[in-house]
Amino acid sequence: MTTYATKPSDIERKWYVVDAEGVVLGRLAAQVAKILRGKHKPYFTANLDCGDYVVVINADKVRLTGKKLTDKKYFKHTAYIGGIKETNPARILTGFHPEDVVKKAVERMISRNPMGRQQMTKLKVYAGASHPHTAQNPEVLDIASQNEKNKRSAL
Repeated sequence: MTTYATKPSDIERKWYVVDAEGVVLGRLAAQVAKILRGKHKPYFTANLDCGDYVVVINADKVRLTGKKLTDKKYFKHTAYIGGIKETNPARILTGFHPEDVVKKAVERMISRNPMGRQQMTKLKVYAGASHPHTAQNPEVLDIASQNEKNKRSAL
């Protein structure tokens, strides 16, 4: 009996579309990160990119539990002395790029190395309900109905 080793030619990629409207951010990001890595497949191999493509729509309608909408802080640095800037999810969700909240949450659940950056290229996030990936015939992945806690939030 021989041990099966996944080869890059064995990997089949699918497309999924996820509606983020009313879904709790962390639970959404965990499921999307699992699909991007390919951990949902029986032939998952840690040293290969086995993941699928994920299209997230309605990213501006994602929910945060508790007081995270106002109390959670995102930091960035301008590379100048004293150049640390902070913002919160409420400001980002009402700003020009509300999809950045979902991207950052998923990015922080993916490993920070060249393969993680390659996996993040398969994530497509859109603030509205429309997306340009209908030609790929994505399967609908309903994260909200998988668990009742996925839609629970303070608001």
